[in-house]
Amino acid sequence: MEPVVEVENLNLIIEGRHILKNVSFKINRGEIFTILGGSGSGKTTITKCIVGLLKPTSGSIKVFGKDLTQINPLELNGLRKEIGYVFQGAALFDSLKVWENVVFYYLEHSNMKEEELKEIALTYLKMVGLGEHTLELYPSELSGGMKKRVGIARAIATQPKLVIYDEPTSGLDPITSRLIDNLIKELRDKTSSTALVVSHDMVSAFTISDRIMILREGEVVLIGTPQEVLESQDPFVREFLRSGLGELQAINRG
Repeated sequence: MEPVVEVENLNLIIEGRHILKNVSFKINRGEIFTILGGSGSGKTTITKCIVGLLKPTSGSIKVFGKDLTQINPLELNGLRKEIGYVFQGAALFDSLKVWENVVFYYLEHSNMKEEELKEIALTYLKMVGLGEHTLELYPSELSGGMKKRVGIARAIATQPKLVIYDEPTSGLDPITSRLIDNLIKELRDKTSSTALVVSHDMVSAFTISDRIMILREGEVVLIGTPQEVLESQDPFVREFLRSGLGELQAINRG
């Protein structure tokens, strides 16, 4: 399989704190790869390294075959165009309407007319299950689930090859969370993109993932398929999964 992301022996030390410790993993083209871990385990920090917001202390990060530790700022900006990022809190611009949020990249980098931009926005809003009536709304008029969907529409509007989802189900009720899970899978299939999901939602992880990586205090404990993780005898993994084990067993039986 062709890797989209290759991380080898990644270490990150900030102000004397060893945040990431010899982290290594690969994300293959077309897969949904989920990072699970407790608060402060380094999940989101890894994504910041992958998009070049944090520079590792040592190790290498290759995205689409390019080593982020070796490329110049211009090349890094070009690489970022191929990556969509869905923020934990949606991070929509409150002063902009939904359509302006979705096509924000084009507002900043093109001279397209408003009607053209609205057509583009509507195309991607429909992909996430939202209709024309949402175009002129402001973020304050949206539910939590709708905000997440708009955030996803914005992330895929540039047709990225890699989409990073930071806690996509955080703060959502179980029904809406499962709708977002289905959406992540559908978008991967429709756009032939690759997905990196950061989550603490075990049900979500075991529902959507091709492979799962579990972190503990900046170290990789296990990488495997959902089934391999469920069958792991590692004491930390078993304890980590225990709180959601009933739901996970139901998924496993289904």
